[in-house]
Amino acid sequence: MSGALPPRERVASFAVLGLSAFTTTREAGSYGFTDDAPVQQVTDRWVDLMRVTGGRLASAHQAHGIKVVTHQPGWDGWLRTDAADGHAMPHRDTALVVTVADCVPVFIGHPKGAAALLHAGWRGVAGGILQAGVHALVAMGHHAKDLVVHLGPAICGSCYVVGPDVYAKLMSRAVDAPAPVDLRSLLADQARLAGVKQIDTSTCCTRCHNDRFFSHRAGDTGRQVAVIAPSA
Repeated sequence: MSGALPPRERVASFAVLGLSAFTTTREAGSYGFTDDAPVQQVTDRWVDLMRVTGGRLASAHQAHGIKVVTHQPGWDGWLRTDAADGHAMPHRDTALVVTVADCVPVFIGHPKGAAALLHAGWRGVAGGILQAGVHALVAMGHHAKDLVVHLGPAICGSCYVVGPDVYAKLMSRAVDAPAPVDLRSLLADQARLAGVKQIDTSTCCTRCHNDRFFSHRAGDTGRQVAVIAPSA
């Protein structure tokens, strides 16, 4: 990795894996192509991110699904795939990126350098994107018990209120009125059920800490990115 990384919230637990993991903050600017920021400014941020994380960066058009794409070496530059909400790599050779603004960035790493990065909104949580990410690394020959999971800055359980239909899909029980849901708590439970032993969660809420992060629920059109990249 070379150059200066953007302002960010670091994932300390990934440093021992030989990986740099972080979520950018509002100070870094928006990485979203659907907001009010000039397209050239947003593109320049992505290109700068590619350069400072080693020159090989994978992102996707996110579709709130559970598709996880595994990236092999043999290419350079900025790869943007279609309709995926997760990325995985078998070695420390690619920067994985997802865009978030209340949804949960799920960081998954292994001591040998394999990693996955997921974008988990309520549809992804209900559909099993965390299990898909764990499966991608297990398919590489790793054991779930050896994985490290970090649930990054996202909207907290107090701020995230959903309607009865969404609540039923997530909680498997009915309510008669909108009710709060903690997506990161649900993802932590799913990680434990998948066999993961080491799980930690950011204390940052994108809505409560709207001065530091973009939040869709707060009315922001901007987006931050979560990144896993090879350490310097």
